[in-house]
This record gives sequence, structure tokens and C-alpha cells, in this order.
Amino acid sequence: MSTKVPITMARGDGIGPEIMDVTLEVILAAGANIEIEEIEIGEKVYLRGISSGIEESSWDSLLKTKVFLKAPITTPQGGGFKSLNVTVRKTLGLYANIRPTLSYFPYVATKHPIMDVVIVRENEEDLYAGIEHRQTDEVYQTLKLISRPGTEKIVRYAFEYAKQYGRKKVTCFTKDNIMKLTDGLFHKVFDEIAAEYPDIENEHWIVDIGAAKLADTPEIFDVIVLPNLYGDILSDVAAQIAGSVGLAGSSNIGDHGAMFEAIHGSAPRRAGMNMANPSGLLLGAIMMLNHIGQSDIAEKVHNAWLRTIEDGVHTYDIFKEGISKEKVGTKEFAQAIIARIGQQPVHFKPVVYTANDRQEIKSRPLVRRTYKKQTIGVDVFVMWKGTPSELGDKIKGFGNDHYSFRVISNRGQKVYPNGRPETFITDHSRCRFLVNDGQSNPEMSHNEIIELLQKYSNDGIDFIKIENLCTFDGEKGFTVIQGE
Repeated sequence: MSTKVPITMARGDGIGPEIMDVTLEVILAAGANIEIEEIEIGEKVYLRGISSGIEESSWDSLLKTKVFLKAPITTPQGGGFKSLNVTVRKTLGLYANIRPTLSYFPYVATKHPIMDVVIVRENEEDLYAGIEHRQTDEVYQTLKLISRPGTEKIVRYAFEYAKQYGRKKVTCFTKDNIMKLTDGLFHKVFDEIAAEYPDIENEHWIVDIGAAKLADTPEIFDVIVLPNLYGDILSDVAAQIAGSVGLAGSSNIGDHGAMFEAIHGSAPRRAGMNMANPSGLLLGAIMMLNHIGQSDIAEKVHNAWLRTIEDGVHTYDIFKEGISKEKVGTKEFAQAIIARIGQQPVHFKPVVYTANDRQEIKSRPLVRRTYKKQTIGVDVFVMWKGTPSELGDKIKGFGNDHYSFRVISNRGQKVYPNGRPETFITDHSRCRFLVNDGQSNPEMSHNEIIELLQKYSNDGIDFIKIENLCTFDGEKGFTVIQGE
């Protein structure tokens, strides 16, 4: 017997303990050679006053085993509690979230009999950076952060995944017709990296029509790579239209660790009722077994699960009269899988895991480029209860011979000068200042920005933040104002 592979395990909240118990029962019955270290995470830890939902001592286990099998958790409502999933993913550098979604027609009801889509979701940045502020009485802000290094890692992972698993096409979803810098960067990097893989078809869709096509004709997609928020939403959509969110497992992969889980939540209303479908977590555990080099066990469990599904032994969430044959609880479903270990599906193609499935996809060393950065202006954001004209009249003289005031926007739309009375405004305005044309010194210094803010302060105007307006090798690093 080879040495057992250590893994870290957490039972979570709600239905988590139930589905974790049976998941472990199934994989151990199939011969999984693992040594389990259990940690506590989730609601009980949050309520002990730990905002991350995980004790500091639990990190020791995660950093040692580098493999985490995690059941769903409950995050308490209200402010002050941070997502445990996001914390673990970012702390351990688990930048790639892999969510396969397949149709199990005709045994699981679906409108899409032919569906086999893998969603590769960026896992560390975008709106999930979790940087939010209340800036005025009326306006709240969240920052969307897209980095070139982060985008390069996830896009290359998607193409390497497609190459390793024999996939034919990688599709990118963004909204770069609106978010021209952030989503624009994601699309640009996708095109750059796609050129390195001429044998793999590539395409780009605007996310709204792409999502519509995914929901309507998922068979046209193969591997989809996309930023964090879109990936989170659309992987749930994909799982549901394939049959059920309860059937989807997930892996979170980085260069120094991995986390495996179901994509669904803790469903506290179903806790303790022996009703929950453990399939999502079990399929996550199968991905874990592949990851730790026990692909023969993963194959055995996966085929037994497929045989159980096609034999019509179903939990309540996928049970359908005329298709299913037996409605069972969580424990009974697990026992049905165990009884079929060693069997193969008849209708579905048996799963065969090859050596390729055990190869880890490592990110390449990043080449960090330095640009010539010049600050050519500043946006000053203010809390202002009056009209745009009143604000404009107060600040139009704040410039000097080097830079000058140009425009005020409200929620991104120009409102001064020459704004329209029909435009709805809030108490959150942006005032743009730019270096004047023809200046021998095209840069606005930090001292000038400080002096400008002092003018706001002297006039009693409540400035709430600034954003420097910069060029990088002469290319603008900011967008024009709508209506400007």
C-alpha cells in the first residue's frame, strides 16, 4: 500500500455535513488512499467573531496538505463578514475555477440533450476584489480590478486545459463594448494568447448575447473563459440548464494548492432531512482524486455514479415521474453508488481517465513590462447637493496656466457645461481637470493635485476621492466621459 495522501477536509454548514459524510463514504469504499485532516470553517467560526470564517490555526493544515475538500458553508447576513471561498482562493493563489457541466439526458430532465461545456472562471480579481465604499448619502461604489498578469494566467490555463483534454474551441465572454479598459484588457489578452494556439479554435462573445446563446444552444460551446463575476453566474446557469445545480462539482486550482467543492450553497432549510443530493460534492471529490494522482479510483467512482443515475436511482431534486425509478435520500443514494462500484454505465460512455488527466497545468513565469507613465490630469469626486451649474460655477476658476477644469459628470454622464435638465443626478459628481494643450511640461504634479484639493477644501466642497488620469507610453489610461 502506497503512502496515504494527506488532504484537508471541512464539513461546512447546512447540508454540508451530510453530503460530506456520504462523499467520503463513497470514495473510501472505492479505495481512496487519503489521510484526512479536518478543520472547522463557516458559520460557527464567523459567529465567534472571526470575519474570514476560518481560524488562523486551520491555515497550517491547508498550507501543509495543499489539497482542500470543502462542503458548502453559510455566511451570516449583514456587514463585516467576508466570503470564505474568496479568502481561501486568494490566499492560496487558486486563480482558476474549473466547472464542467454535462447533460445526463434522458435520465435527468433537460432541454439540452447535447451539452458538454467547461467553464474556466478567473478566481481572484474582478469585482470579487471586495473593495467597496459608501461615498455619499446616495452612492455606493465597488471597484472592478482586472490585471494583465491575472488575465494572462487564466486565459492561458483555458487554452492549456483545452489542449490537455482534447477540446476543440475556447470562447471568451466579456462586456468590452461598455467596460473598454477592464473587459477590454481581458479580450485583448485573450486574442494575444489565442494566437499561440493555432490548432484550437477561438472566438469572443459579448457576455449578454453569449449568455443568451449558452442558455439556448449550449452545444455550440466547448470551453468558455471569462472574468470572475460572469463566470460565477454563468456556471450556475450552465449547471441548471444541464439538469441541476446539484450535479455540478468544481475545482479551484493554483500553482501551490487546490480546493474542491460543489458549486451550490449550504441550503440550511434542507439540513438534517436526508434529502440533499451529494452529487456536486462527490464530483468535486472525483476531481480531487485525479489531482492527487488516484485517477483509477476517480474513474471507478465516476462510472459507479453514472450507472446509478442511468439506473434511475435519484434524489428528490432530479426525480421525475416516468424517467426516474426510485426516489432516495442522501444516504441511500450513496449506498446505491457503493453497490455499483466496479460497474460501468450502459447508456453513458464510460469514463476513462488517462495520464493526461493527472498532469498539472502550471502558469508560466510572468513577464512584467514597465511603461512610461505620465499623469496628465485628475478626476476629483465630490459629494454635492446642489445643481451641476452651481458646482461648475464654483470650480471653473480652480485651474491655472498649466491645467484647467473641463467637465462635470454624474454617474458617468456629462452634466456641465451644457448639461440637459432631463438627466437624473445624484449627490455624487466627478470633476475632470486636464493639463492644457501645448504645455512644455505635459504632466500634472502631485503638488498641483494637492493644491487643487486645497482649493476645494477652502471653498467648503466635500471631495471624497480622486483618480489620476494617466497615459502609458502615450496611450490614455482612462475613458472619455459620456456625452463629452
